[in-house]
Amino acid sequence: MTTWRGLLGLLLLLAAVFSGWSLWKQHQRGQPSAVRSDRPDYVLKDFEVVALDKQGKEAFTLRAPHLKRRPDDKTMTLDTPLFLFPDKDGAYWQTRSRSAWVSAKADEVRLTGDVNVDSPPGTARPVKMVTSQLNVFPDASLARTPELVTVTQPGFILRGRGFETNLKTKQYQFKSQVRSSYDPSTRR
Repeated sequence: MTTWRGLLGLLLLLAAVFSGWSLWKQHQRGQPSAVRSDRPDYVLKDFEVVALDKQGKEAFTLRAPHLKRRPDDKTMTLDTPLFLFPDKDGAYWQTRSRSAWVSAKADEVRLTGDVNVDSPPGTARPVKMVTSQLNVFPDASLARTPELVTVTQPGFILRGRGFETNLKTKQYQFKSQVRSSYDPSTRR
């Protein structure tokens, strides 16, 4: 009988050791790491938002049919947005694209796909700009792209690669491959 008791005690001891070891290994693994989620914390549909700069002045107005905000980095993605960027006179540059990304602090806007920029209505020499990508920095009133850009003004077409403009002063600069042409069909 003593052997059965000893054997049973040994089996119970082994079971206790194995249980303790198993619990210790699971505890060592810790909590599962947080998985980054692409699920938005909110979605807006058919909306208009006015974003203010650090001084409380309008940085831009945004209209779009769909916006999603990521909870992890607080950035936003948009479908077919219309951005209205105010110039120094309070008139608005109209900027459209297929999609856009806005930084968490709204200090950078990345427009992609069929980007069209139109100078404010009523401008003496209206400007239309077309490109595939445009990065806008509202606080600095700057817009730039490394891509090919076509700028059309009455009677004049300018094309080039790499572009930067100051939205307040309306001055712009091409970086390379600049070509210009006179086109009487664009005169008004």
